[in-house]
Amino acid sequence: MKSPINQSKQDIYVKEFQKLIRKETVSSRENRDRTKFREFHDILREVFPKVFEACEFREFDGSILLLWKGKDRSKPPIMFMNHHDVVEATGNWKYPPFSAEIADGRIYGRGTFDTKGGLYCMLRAGEELITEGFTPDRDIYFESTCNEENTQEGAAAISKWMKENDIHLAASFDEGGNIMEVPVEGVKGTFAMVGLGEKGCAEIKFTARSAGGHASVPPKNTPLVRLGRFMAEVEDTVAFDRKKSDVLEELLRRLEPFMGGQKINTDDFESLTPTLRAMLATTLAFTMAHGAEGANVLPQEAYIIGNMRFSHHEGRDKAMEKVQKVADKYGIEIDVYDPGFISTISPYDGPAFQVMESAIKEIFPNVDAVLPYILNGASDSSFYGEVCDQCMRFLPFEADAEQMAGVHGLNEHIKVDSLAPAVEFYKYIMREYK
Repeated sequence: MKSPINQSKQDIYVKEFQKLIRKETVSSRENRDRTKFREFHDILREVFPKVFEACEFREFDGSILLLWKGKDRSKPPIMFMNHHDVVEATGNWKYPPFSAEIADGRIYGRGTFDTKGGLYCMLRAGEELITEGFTPDRDIYFESTCNEENTQEGAAAISKWMKENDIHLAASFDEGGNIMEVPVEGVKGTFAMVGLGEKGCAEIKFTARSAGGHASVPPKNTPLVRLGRFMAEVEDTVAFDRKKSDVLEELLRRLEPFMGGQKINTDDFESLTPTLRAMLATTLAFTMAHGAEGANVLPQEAYIIGNMRFSHHEGRDKAMEKVQKVADKYGIEIDVYDPGFISTISPYDGPAFQVMESAIKEIFPNVDAVLPYILNGASDSSFYGEVCDQCMRFLPFEADAEQMAGVHGLNEHIKVDSLAPAVEFYKYIMREYK
């Protein structure tokens, strides 16, 4: 069970957090206006006055970086990260998505879980420690970007600035995994999932062309037919390289005591869950399609979009070669929109993981084990590999299936009693990282 929550403090947290959620901060690739993000910065100044008084502030076109100077400035600093932009909130929500409505012990709103919740808690931790007169052992940075959900230009700019100014971080603490009950089917327990790296991500356009024409006299192998055959063959026959990384080995080792004497056979690839298969190999998912504008028109050009998450052991180029061979067979052109890149992998036996493990055991005693893993998704942390030795990806919230379904979906929410433990988690790391 969690430690008892101070109700008056929790009430304060909820009211402050609602201010962050009620400010709409949807980001997009096309809109370059940063006005609403700067208005959000003003809300942060209002909610966390001590942090903004004590820290040096820098803005990077809507993204922000705060420096809290420590006692020993010769030590490499650490950084706490989240982002303040959110995705669109369309569809039929239970409550207006920017209302921060409270119901059944939950706060509803876009960004509650992804990741204004983490942003609030890390800054609230700093606010309370500064109020107590605490000075960190080393410099601490707070980073929050306004475009993590699309271009990630903020993280790119901040990491570039750090590199140019010879700032090298000992560790960073970003969003990523969380606390869950079922990380792998058949395993019973409650686990904290700490990401140590993430697969590369590329967006790819596959185009098939023809002379077009009227749908009443269709030839064979029209663009959509070729694209369909291409997708089916890629899914059925392309075998991306499979490898059990050191991180996956460690994850499985830590899971074994909770598996009732069973072991996961990673050699039997098809029997594995989609999550485990994605941890072992590159994946390619087809996500968008476009053909003719009319129902009775054969398209001169049709295309599909694929999202490729390439593994560290195979890499983008080798994975693309395998897909290119199939595309050539069907006369399909390939255009890589965003080539992406693979992050570094941080150690699971280093001081950053160890202090997180200690914090989790202290603040969340119901957690049975802390599990390292490689994210199949993406985060801003991928930009910091060159300026940070240990990039940790963990959001200190307990998440059930309903909460996870709300991330980028309908009715995103966070449990009211999640805020206080998360604040204590961040305070623990700020105090204990020596």
